[in-house]
Amino acid sequence: MTRSTTESVLLSAKYSPSCYVCLRSLAERGVRTVVVSPHEGVPAFASRYCEESIVVPSPNDDLLAYRDALLSVADRPEVAAFVPIWEEDAYLLGKYGEAFGARVGGAWPDFETLRSVQDRLRLAEVAADAGVAVPTTQSFDDVDDWDRERILKSRYNLLAGEYVDSFSERDAELNKTLKYLAPGEEPDPETVYAALNHVPIAQETVTGGADEYAFIALYDRGEPVATYQKHQIRAKTYAGGTSVYRESVAVPALERAGRALLGELDWHGLAEVEFLRDPETGEFELMEVNPRMWASVACAIEAGADFPYYYWRLATGEADGIDDEYAVGTGNHSLFGELQHLSSVLRDDYPDVERPAFDRRLWEIAASCYSQPNFDYLRLDDPGPFVRGVRDAVRL
Repeated sequence: MTRSTTESVLLSAKYSPSCYVCLRSLAERGVRTVVVSPHEGVPAFASRYCEESIVVPSPNDDLLAYRDALLSVADRPEVAAFVPIWEEDAYLLGKYGEAFGARVGGAWPDFETLRSVQDRLRLAEVAADAGVAVPTTQSFDDVDDWDRERILKSRYNLLAGEYVDSFSERDAELNKTLKYLAPGEEPDPETVYAALNHVPIAQETVTGGADEYAFIALYDRGEPVATYQKHQIRAKTYAGGTSVYRESVAVPALERAGRALLGELDWHGLAEVEFLRDPETGEFELMEVNPRMWASVACAIEAGADFPYYYWRLATGEADGIDDEYAVGTGNHSLFGELQHLSSVLRDDYPDVERPAFDRRLWEIAASCYSQPNFDYLRLDDPGPFVRGVRDAVRL
């Protein structure tokens, strides 16, 4: 039910649709939206639901300047909550939680708990303690057997001063580099360190053809307030990555695995717990945890699980009575992402994943857009964000 309020919510925007989806959800319920971004042209700024837009320093240029800009907006008496949307937001809330908590409402873990999910080596240990399956995960320096298929990737969700010795407290970098290694392929250490700016992890791959799932939740000091599940049908590449078409599901084994992990962490706040489902055993194997609002939150809202509003209610002391029921089988698309997926089918080569036929994949995308016409940005009553996104894509 829509309510009128003079209170505002603080949201941060990049080019991911999550900010736009959050501001639309909350604005439709009468919450005033204040959106900050280091980029003047983000789609969220073009939305009719964006009541105030503020350009702030980039966290990638100066993390502390970005922090101070957030705190300045949070100092306003009408700003009641801050929703973590970027990985940098989650890091700053964990590290400077007392400063933010004195200004705005919200839910986020303390820094040691946050570190346990942003550090993928630590996360593997937590999963083992919780009885949750996880692929063999090692520091790159510790691998002495390269005869298995592996993936090289960043040890941390975010490279920052608390995690990497060569980084100052003002430095922050998202490094999403993934290198798929065939059996017997041993990478050169110096090349790896130069590309990733730290010692990464090497993780064994799950059997080819594994599907990606996520258990998503909002927790209040160890207790679940709302939960939701999604199945990733397509990603930006045909080998995986950020989802571009996803559907809501309800799988008891996925629920058990997600709750076991977050229970072990005594979690507080938002979490997207990502799994791969082994096609041979059916077991869910943990990949990572995103301690923030996730990119495909629109799918949850389409299915009836309005997590931006749930978070607002928890942040403003009204969490009682949240009904987290949702419809299974609801799909949602990122149209830009679907184009990236088709480009990947044409251009990319992943040794452990079979390339789909282009014409068949094109038909699958068209058919799902017809049967599930739900999109992140494409909204007839608010065309500004989609138009701006198209303009930016054409410029690129």
